Amino acid sequence: MKRLTYCIGTALFAVLVLGSVHAGERTDRDQRHHAPPLVYDVENTGARYPAPAFPSFDQLPIIRPLPDPFVFFSKGRHEDRRDTRFASWERRRNEIKAAIEEYEIGAKPDCSDCTITASYVPPAAGTQGAKGVLTVVVTRNGKSLTLTSGVYIPTGMGDGPFAALIAMTFFSSPTGPNPGSLPANLITSRPIATVDFVHNQVTAYAFGSADHSNDPFYQLYPELCAGTCNGTVSNSGQYAAWSWGVSRLIDGIQIAARQAVDPLPIDMKHLGATGCSYAGKMALFAGAFDERVALTIPQESGGGGAPAWRITRAIEAYGASEDIQRTNYDWFAGQMRQFSADNGYKLPTDHHELMGMVAPRALLVTGNTDFYWLSNRSNYITSRATQRIYEEFGIADRFGFYIDGGHGHCVIPPEQAPAIEAYLDKFLLGDKTADTKVRVHPYSTLDYRRWTAWWGDRNDHHHRGNKNDGNGHHKDKPVYPEFPNDWNTEGTVVMSLRHAPSLRIRAGETVDGGYQLAVRGREHPAATVSLVSGSVQADVLCYDGRSFTLTIPFPTNESISIPAGDQSFYPDRNTFQGSVTSTGCSGVLQGAYFTALGISPGTGNPGGPGFTTTEMESPLVTRFRVRADGRSTPPSAPLKVNFQP
Repeated sequence: MKRLTYCIGTALFAVLVLGSVHAGERTDRDQRHHAPPLVYDVENTGARYPAPAFPSFDQLPIIRPLPDPFVFFSKGRHEDRRDTRFASWERRRNEIKAAIEEYEIGAKPDCSDCTITASYVPPAAGTQGAKGVLTVVVTRNGKSLTLTSGVYIPTGMGDGPFAALIAMTFFSSPTGPNPGSLPANLITSRPIATVDFVHNQVTAYAFGSADHSNDPFYQLYPELCAGTCNGTVSNSGQYAAWSWGVSRLIDGIQIAARQAVDPLPIDMKHLGATGCSYAGKMALFAGAFDERVALTIPQESGGGGAPAWRITRAIEAYGASEDIQRTNYDWFAGQMRQFSADNGYKLPTDHHELMGMVAPRALLVTGNTDFYWLSNRSNYITSRATQRIYEEFGIADRFGFYIDGGHGHCVIPPEQAPAIEAYLDKFLLGDKTADTKVRVHPYSTLDYRRWTAWWGDRNDHHHRGNKNDGNGHHKDKPVYPEFPNDWNTEGTVVMSLRHAPSLRIRAGETVDGGYQLAVRGREHPAATVSLVSGSVQADVLCYDGRSFTLTIPFPTNESISIPAGDQSFYPDRNTFQGSVTSTGCSGVLQGAYFTALGISPGTGNPGGPGFTTTEMESPLVTRFRVRADGRSTPPSAPLKVNFQP
């Protein structure tokens, strides 16, 4: 296994503020003298902000790198659209929330038209290890949903109120704590209660597509799936429903903590949420969408959790890791399907922003390199981007990531336990000395900075609001977010045609893509080079403001023979190996990319190199071009293929 890098910092804050202070109420002067709150006492501090007017799929811009989390969809006439002040985060966080609901999971209702009752019954006296029972009933439009949760209360550690960990689970066990997939001793050795979130009481987990129309949540909200609750056509995903359910459970905890007899001894200011795999996604959505959760620990959550959709698409072979077209569409809303394949770059947000929604509260994410399906490299890059959000607010110690291997899925090895203990101690138990600047990963050479290098560009308009002057030309053409360099590692390549010329691409015409290869070194032997799997993607900005990506595939395992000592490019510049007919609107080439990622031998397996060569001692160089409307772009700058990690 590759060497792990473990970086632990020791920065402490002079003031850590608890309570219900709203982010929008802080001034810049306040921010300089006080750390942002650790938790809030309401589900959504920014509920007063209306959702922005979202563009249709066709009108969404193409953003290849990670979207800038500090760029607003819209701002006032005299306001900058990019705003990194913490005082503005509450509003921006709600834009991200609304976008994820709009395009990925469907609406999470606020329950303003619900009636909620709750009661807690402690375990009978003298029953060793037994749990109490919390019952929460949510009623809407004459129909009710009941949550029944086992509650473990620590013994011999005082009378409470206790911090509590909410564990995503299939069922409520009658005895003992429920730590989710965390080691039980990390909980039992501390004054921490656990509360079961039995997710099937909201909507049932299914192995494959299922009709959820009769699930309790959709009985309360039949309008959210238009009567057909399955992953094919439903406009509501289960992660919206499950995060709603966790919020209703928290409502019930709050009510039961105030009951006159045998109140539930739980401290509302110190709630955590955890889960692993599909339940890791569930915990992440729950913590992101409810600001009463002080600590969120999603373990090995895979695609749709911590990893970014667009990064997984860009750097992993198809089928190697969970991506938009291979996730479970019971979990996500049907409208997310339109972002499959290369359309994923039109998503206006990505999951560094889902994780960023947790800020300023605490978040620790984990990964497991033994399971390629989990998109661990994407998890790492997304975590580095999330780290930048926390650093911008001066709270870097509230976010950590731990990506390792050598253990089973959802199994915590002994080496990982100290990081989890530090987060429990600091953010559930208030130990300000706990060291939580956790950065553990095996990716010392992985280039993560390229995905966020464009953040802060003062011209980052994402081409919203483009106008046509009537002659097919754009006024004030905005900046197209680009990478500063190419992805080039282990024989896989994603290279761009930088500063692409305005090549016209008309609807119905043929668009060609071609690549060339050269072996450098005067004495090199004859070589056979193969493109295992690859394509050119042309990003097109239409004259009416729409945009689309045109993918030009190349034949798989196509071989090119290069004579000994010949340093010329092969084939000749008039050869284009792939072509497609443009079915989109007419416009201009905004950017182009050549991808060589290899082919995964099966679900969950790495794809291998995109290029293979019989001559490994001499440098292999590649370049590509696009042709349309009888004109060709100049070739891209030559790229030396890197076969090393």
